[in-house]
Amino acid sequence: MLLPSLLLVSACAGTDDAPQSAAPTSAGTVVAPLRGTSVSAGSLQDPALSVKIDNHPAARPQLALERADIVFEELVEGGLTRYVAVWHSDVPELVGPVRSIRPMDPDIVAPFGGIVAYSGGQQKFIDMMEATDMVNAVFDTDDTGFFARSDEKEAPHNVYLEAAALVARNAAVAPPSQQFAYSATVRGSSAAVDGTATSAINSSFSTASAPGWTWDAAGAAYLRSQEGAPDLDAAGAQLRATNVLILRVDIDDRYGDVPLTTMIGSGEAWVSAGGKSVRAVWSKADQAAPIRLVDDSGVTIRLAAGNTWIELVPSDRGAVVLVP
Repeated sequence: MLLPSLLLVSACAGTDDAPQSAAPTSAGTVVAPLRGTSVSAGSLQDPALSVKIDNHPAARPQLALERADIVFEELVEGGLTRYVAVWHSDVPELVGPVRSIRPMDPDIVAPFGGIVAYSGGQQKFIDMMEATDMVNAVFDTDDTGFFARSDEKEAPHNVYLEAAALVARNAAVAPPSQQFAYSATVRGSSAAVDGTATSAINSSFSTASAPGWTWDAAGAAYLRSQEGAPDLDAAGAQLRATNVLILRVDIDDRYGDVPLTTMIGSGEAWVSAGGKSVRAVWSKADQAAPIRLVDDSGVTIRLAAGNTWIELVPSDRGAVVLVP
């Protein structure tokens, strides 16, 4: 059911080589492919849903980011950032605000397969997304009625999506493959075992965007902030992550004012969990391939079972500081 403040509008509309988990399972259970937790076999047969989420100050607080399995933060125009949030283990009734896609998004979401939802975008970027094998749900052209505008926020920061209904409509689409290797516990993750103590992770995408994470030992998670203030969900709780990944990425300026985050290639990374961080190397072989993480010895990095935020920090204009 839509929130009372949402008004329906008429819209004019994995890979098989994923890493094996280190998390043990018992008879009748499997590993949740995007979270690493143990779940009942057959309970996660729906497709993943990737949604382009607004991060403009006027869009905050966003709805249901706290329930996403994986969230990517990327640089967009004006030094601002947007998110690609992926839901599979826990698909909410509503998510948003939904915004338009950017040229790196097909490379980000293709490994998850399933469904991708966004509000529109430049036609060349839409063509790139529609060239993937994913089901595209687009506010500008979709006629399903699953998109809505809220009267609580100003356009364009007020488009919401009936996520669970969209997934149910596409239940025959295959579920995602596992993307990362996992440990069953935070304590057994590569960062906690081999890393160094990290009380805070401070990064900058530009002078306009400076997200940060602070370790909360009591909650066994990193708490998110933006521009020095707590980053809150719609219920007023601070957003948190079991795993925080910092990927240093190149920015391609071929599209002028629209920065293109280069996702196919490799670079330096930092993986944080359990109050510690370990240096890593990330790599992605092609559009459909998942991100691989290895340590300096080439050993596969194990994340902790739980949700993951991935910060795609530009190598040439961003900064990362890990505070002991």
